[in-house]
Amino acid sequence: MLARRSHRAEVFSREGSSVIVRIWHGRTKVADADRYADFLKERAAPDYGSVQGLRKLWFLRRLDGDVAHFLLVTHWDSMDSVKEFAGLEPERAKYYPEDDAFLLEKEETSSLYDVFLEK
Repeated sequence: MLARRSHRAEVFSREGSSVIVRIWHGRTKVADADRYADFLKERAAPDYGSVQGLRKLWFLRRLDGDVAHFLLVTHWDSMDSVKEFAGLEPERAKYYPEDDAFLLEKEETSSLYDVFLEK
């Protein structure tokens, strides 16, 4: 299934998309939410920011009962930039060793979107 998704990612690149949005979702216990947010700011944000082609980065959090949902929404200049960050399979989720201490599960994929209108 990842091969098919990667093929779709290649279609974005061939069509010359001006912006690619990549969305990752993760969940922690609410008790861990602040520490995980700090980790994301201190470790993940600089990693994303080290890649040329990153246009915008939003780290979002929503509390829902005992669970904190995190969305990492990034805007990229091109699929090549996404691949520089995420690897040759840009829809495969990228994790850090520290994530194991926080996340309730590790989702296998991130979602990629081609921006076709921006105002």
